[in-house]
Amino acid sequence: MRHFDFRNGEMYAEDVALSKIAAEVGTPVYVYSTATFERHYKVFSEVFSDVQALVAYSVKANSNIAVLATLAKMGCGADVVSGGELIRALSAGIPGSKIVFSGVGKTQNEMKLALDAGIRIFNVESLPELHALNDTAGSLGKKAPIAFRVNPDISAGGHEKISTGKAENKFGIAWDKAEEAYALAASLDHIDVKGVDVHIGSQIDSLDPFRRTIEKIGDLIGRLRKSGHNIQSFDIGGGLGIPYGNNEKIPPHPSEYGAMVKEATRGLDVELIFEPGRMVSGNSGVLLSKVIYAKETGTRNFLIIDAAMNDLIRPALYDAFHDIEPVKAPGADFEEKLYDVVGPVCETGDTFTKGRSLPPMSADDLLVFHTAGAYGAAQASQYNTRPLVPEVMVNGDVYEVIRERPSIEDILKTERIPDWLT
Repeated sequence: MRHFDFRNGEMYAEDVALSKIAAEVGTPVYVYSTATFERHYKVFSEVFSDVQALVAYSVKANSNIAVLATLAKMGCGADVVSGGELIRALSAGIPGSKIVFSGVGKTQNEMKLALDAGIRIFNVESLPELHALNDTAGSLGKKAPIAFRVNPDISAGGHEKISTGKAENKFGIAWDKAEEAYALAASLDHIDVKGVDVHIGSQIDSLDPFRRTIEKIGDLIGRLRKSGHNIQSFDIGGGLGIPYGNNEKIPPHPSEYGAMVKEATRGLDVELIFEPGRMVSGNSGVLLSKVIYAKETGTRNFLIIDAAMNDLIRPALYDAFHDIEPVKAPGADFEEKLYDVVGPVCETGDTFTKGRSLPPMSADDLLVFHTAGAYGAAQASQYNTRPLVPEVMVNGDVYEVIRERPSIEDILKTERIPDWLT
């Protein structure tokens, strides 16, 4: 459920008209619903309220500290993949004890930061990383709690750029090397083996790959315990898909996912760790944009809008679908037109959709891209010297700008002309 709906012919975010935000903040702008964030986290977390579990929101999906603070108030943890994300999570009020550090390229400076913060666990992805972490922990006189991210070589479907659990992917310890890795870790003075981690991909629309992965890792946990390892946790990762409105297969509901996980892990005697990102944040936000020009060429109808691929790169990067709606509902009698919705960036790839059926639209009309709360603002850039898109959080009948739109002067302040050119 998302709290973006029509009232008297106009779209609202909770109790705030999107046209009001557009007039006062400008477009393009991301708009988030507090109620939707809270509801989606609650729906997921309550499924596992009867077992020992940590829900660690995947910060990379939407890393705004206001979003993180909203989830922190509800008891949520964080899954981070950089030192910057770690600092964001701590700044938002998520304690180190609820933070999981993932990612294939952790630096020793990031490791030190995480050790000083007392994080819950490191998900180690390679033997070189293991040795670096052992050295870093030793220099601080500490032991680093770890799980190895094990690559189960299981295909989960979806776009190849968000598949992470196959043998050819860069993530994790190869399946046939996992037990050797754990033996090595146990021999190191500043490593404390705590668990096993796995993550097979994103936007997964079936329970089957999750089930096969859990069963495979469950067998590994049994073998590791027989070898003397004290395995206390099983991080199942994230990846549960959400509907984007294009009539593709509807992913399982969190309650279905939870029932399967609890059945498949029964008897393992481990704390379960989950890393949902898109599931919590995806439908909690929209990208609000304005039509600059409606252009007809004789063969195509173009809506040229003020949002671009630098603001929402998913369609260009993944051929991703986003449901698009006008902010003002059309009248009862209208004939839809087929539009190519495009941005102003000077690349043909700056195309959000082709041949999309929409009500007739004109310059200055507002439209929204739904399901833009995940991997939208977090992946935005300043390509073409376009300022980063601002973000707004709505809570009931009030809203606040939670990331401002920088000016061109702000952007240029970060750059320098060398002395030899002046």
